[in-house]
Amino acid sequence: MKITVLGGAGAMGAVFGGRLAHAGYDVTLVDVNAAAVAHINAQGLIIEDKSGDRILTRPRATTDPASTGEQDYVLVFTKCYHTEDAVRAALPMIGPNTAVVSLQNGWGNASRIQAIAGDDKVFCGVTYNSGALRGLGHVLQGGAGMTYVGELPAGASARVHTFAKALSTAGFEVTESDSVMKEIWSKLALNACTLPTAAIFAWEACKLIEHQGMKDLMAALLRETVTVAHAQGIPMDYDERWYAITGLLERIAPTLKGSMPTDIEHKRRTEIDVINGAIVEAGRRFGIPTPYNDTMVWLIKSLEETFGIEN
Repeated sequence: MKITVLGGAGAMGAVFGGRLAHAGYDVTLVDVNAAAVAHINAQGLIIEDKSGDRILTRPRATTDPASTGEQDYVLVFTKCYHTEDAVRAALPMIGPNTAVVSLQNGWGNASRIQAIAGDDKVFCGVTYNSGALRGLGHVLQGGAGMTYVGELPAGASARVHTFAKALSTAGFEVTESDSVMKEIWSKLALNACTLPTAAIFAWEACKLIEHQGMKDLMAALLRETVTVAHAQGIPMDYDERWYAITGLLERIAPTLKGSMPTDIEHKRRTEIDVINGAIVEAGRRFGIPTPYNDTMVWLIKSLEETFGIEN
């Protein structure tokens, strides 16, 4: 099986691509970071877990997606705002039987990919694994959790089953979902509550549950998300999500920062538009006020503006 990971030198791309390569699959990491690509080709990729255990794996890495040849699966782990450019560049590797899989944060990536690669090429999912770069060719897998994959709008399929089996062989917990939209919005609820709040305070994720005021803010963000999900016919239970979110924050590595706090720390553009912004947009379509999620969008975009990033 030939698998290419777009954004493969980033944190999550490296975790998934590295573990798939370690399991024996033919994996290529595609990334625009030439230094990271050169390092991985020369010295391999280290994946460290929160206990400190490490594995060294040696996937191929390249900055040129056209050089990989036709693939069985193209796994997309780029930032949302790089999705379209990355998929267009990857078109030479997408053949008649290639499946393109998005496990990216937020809501809206799948439709962008479908517009370029074709509706029949794409399926998606979410993952509760977490990663953070420690240096060139070195990634920390700070949290391990379930990965859900399935077809949109609903259902599993042979290609989903084959991909899920590969992930399982690589050591990931994986579920083939008949309701992947529900799983995507469940993960969206987690991200909407935890990413912008931690980013604004420059906190590690675990600190979010140490302060009652922050817990109250996350609860308000979650209530809006649940209301908007219900308006779209997506089942979501507030209590289940709250206990899942707080439980995850209790278990993750104490030094781990989420993707948005890391982006703010490095003065990079965030994915706020496909996280809290997606909830705001859906709320407007259904006439549902989302003042807490609106505020998170305003605050994060204000931070981005201080870095000279135009929105």
